[in-house]
Amino acid sequence: MRYLDFVNLECKPKDSDVICTFRVESKGMSIKEAAGAVAAESSVGTWTELTTTKSYVEKLAAHVFSIEGNSIRVAYPIGLFEPGNMPNILSSVAGNIFGLKAIRNLRLQDIDFPEGIISSFKGPKFGVKGVRRLLKVYDRPLVGTIIKPKLGLKTSDHAQVAYDAWVGGCDIVKDDENLSSQTFNGFEGRVTKTLERRDEAETETGEKKVYMVNITAETKEMLKRAKYVLDSGGEYVMVDLLTCGFAALQTLREQDRNLVIHAHRAGHAAFTKNPKHGLSMKVIAKVARIIGVDQLHVGTVVGKMSETRGEVIENCEALKVNMGDVKPVLPVASGGLHPRLVPALIKIFGIDFVIQAGGGIHGHPDGTIAGAKAMRQAVDAALKHVALEKYAKDHEELKVALQTWA
Repeated sequence: MRYLDFVNLECKPKDSDVICTFRVESKGMSIKEAAGAVAAESSVGTWTELTTTKSYVEKLAAHVFSIEGNSIRVAYPIGLFEPGNMPNILSSVAGNIFGLKAIRNLRLQDIDFPEGIISSFKGPKFGVKGVRRLLKVYDRPLVGTIIKPKLGLKTSDHAQVAYDAWVGGCDIVKDDENLSSQTFNGFEGRVTKTLERRDEAETETGEKKVYMVNITAETKEMLKRAKYVLDSGGEYVMVDLLTCGFAALQTLREQDRNLVIHAHRAGHAAFTKNPKHGLSMKVIAKVARIIGVDQLHVGTVVGKMSETRGEVIENCEALKVNMGDVKPVLPVASGGLHPRLVPALIKIFGIDFVIQAGGGIHGHPDGTIAGAKAMRQAVDAALKHVALEKYAKDHEELKVALQTWA
């Protein structure tokens, strides 16, 4: 079969097909032939005629069924894939095709999975509703922070910063993506000490508090760490889903422990930042959701991250769009956030998301407790539709925050 044999614009995809949308720029061939190359090389074809092909193999051929400018859509028969095997699926639709010499640029913009694929994964254990039940917060965004500085604090100081954030009003405290079990702050000691301070904060405030400890490691070690968190009374774990890999993430989810999985997207921009090549964050979000994360970083629009408003909204939609029995996932906004940005964040995200601020809490001139109070005050003001400056007249912590981040 030639590349052009994989293009059939009269073809109607089956409900059981995996549908991928690509943006294609070719080099030395027509867009139609380049589209065919993508479909061929990601299914049963290759660059030349074969003597080994059997007639029954052709039933598994992917087909380009739509070409609009540089945008193409490809239907993949479900028989090409092993259910419950995300590495296999992505090795096909997002594998060697990115290196084809005849393709100048290629970006996987979207992927739609059929029920036959979706049902082969566990999906989120908690999702949006489960997280809200755990935290007993139903009518506002969740407020979280990241321990800062991200590296270097000793265990006791780390736990103190967490305590201060909780008593100031944060619901959530999490490790940063590159804190693991370094000599200055070992994993087990950090879990034990920080959860002790969590219990103190809950007693003092009367609110539920959670600690997202980063368990990212080699897969067997990651599973051991998850068990240690659970045995220590923890309810959350955090995983750097791209650097540990989708297979490791799935192994963790398959354990089916009573732990919320918070997914950090460290490294995503290596795939997503170039709008002409790689993967969209929307694709990563869908894959992570199907495998079974409960929360995922999606960008901020108004913070320091690079995504556009449209991209962030698409990422959020991927976490909440109807996928049968798969629970919606809680979006996390993180990166350069501070109290002044809260009204804009709520306008973009609604209330079902996590405001995850690091420097915007710990950078408050009066310290972490004041920074957390200022963030909660900003949330209260925004939900009451009161201008921050007006609300700040009676709330000193917010007033100082607005002066700091003018």
